[in-house]
Amino acid sequence: MMLQTSQLSCERRDRILFEGLSFSVEPGEVLRVLGPNGAGKTTLLRILAGLYQEFEGEVSWDLQEYPLYLGHRPGVKDLLSPLENLRYFAALFEPVAGDDVLVDALAQVGLAGLEDAATGTLSEGQRKRVSLARLVFVQSPAWILDEPFSAIDVAGVRLIEGMMAQHIEGGGLVVLTSHQEPRLPRDSRSIDLAAL
Repeated sequence: MMLQTSQLSCERRDRILFEGLSFSVEPGEVLRVLGPNGAGKTTLLRILAGLYQEFEGEVSWDLQEYPLYLGHRPGVKDLLSPLENLRYFAALFEPVAGDDVLVDALAQVGLAGLEDAATGTLSEGQRKRVSLARLVFVQSPAWILDEPFSAIDVAGVRLIEGMMAQHIEGGGLVVLTSHQEPRLPRDSRSIDLAAL
C-alpha cells in the first residue's frame, strides 16, 4: 500500500471540514476527491502532501521520495521564463534535471518555442502548462493534483489525461480534485467530502 490514512479530521475557522476519514490508495490507482467549494478538498490534498499540519489522524506514505504536489494555482514566477521556472523547481530534486530535459518537458506540454518568454506574458492556460511540465521530469510515484484541468483547453485536458494514464500504467498513483469530468481509468475511486 503506497498511501494510507486513518481517522483524518480537520477543522478550520470553527468549522469541521471532515472527520474520521480513512482510505488507502495503491500503486496503479486514481483517487478523485469530490465536494463543493469550501468542502476541504484543497486542505485534504495539502495534508496528504505534508504541507498542512493542523489536523488529527494519521497519514502514512510508503515512498522513497516525496509525493509531487501541484496546487490549483500555477505557482510560477512571472518575471522568469518557463525554462527558468523549471530550473528553479528542478533544483529541489535529485538528480537535478538538465536544460535538455526541461526543454523537452515544456515541449511535451505544448510550450515548444516559449522556453525563454517571460512567463507573465503567457495566458493562464500556458502558465498552468509550465506548472504541469513538472510531471514530466520529477520522478515521484505519487502525484497530488489540485484542479489540474482548470484554465486548460480541451487539448490540454486530453494531454493531462494521457499523462495520468501513463503514470498509472507505470505503477504510480494519482490523488486529484477536479470540478471537470475528466476521462479517468475505469477503476478509479472517489471520495465525496460533502457526503461525510
